[in-house]
Amino acid sequence: MITFINKETGFKSFAIAFSSFKQMISVVPPIMLLLGLMDVWVPRETMMKYMGYNSGVTGIILAILIGSVAAGPMYAAFPFTTVLLRKGVKFSNIIIFMNAWCVTKISTLIFEFTALGYEFTFARFLINFPGVILMGYLVEALMPKNELDRLYIDNA
Repeated sequence: MITFINKETGFKSFAIAFSSFKQMISVVPPIMLLLGLMDVWVPRETMMKYMGYNSGVTGIILAILIGSVAAGPMYAAFPFTTVLLRKGVKFSNIIIFMNAWCVTKISTLIFEFTALGYEFTFARFLINFPGVILMGYLVEALMPKNELDRLYIDNA
């Protein structure tokens, strides 16, 4: 529709959309391959032991580590989240993983360190790190029990 009103803006929009599609196509297949391997190779009991409801600090640390070393845009985390749900990972640990993917990713920290300096990087990290954990528990606490149960049943 925008192309009929302003051809230049319409063509720019199509170019941006096509560029985003190309990026997505280059990221999603390797992620899906790794998720398939994880789904087959890592038993549900192992994931529940280390990241499930009785995992404690170990689950938090693993969620942060996995999210921090992850590569790729945020939309690549959503299929991984589905696998974590299927494996019985505690919901707060899933939210912590997703927050870590966005906030504490090592590639982002390295970029910030070189571009903005260690003071900014260290300050932002110190402010965001507790928020990553707090947000996981807050979202889980605010989520209705029946919705959480439905999430796990639908992804079983």
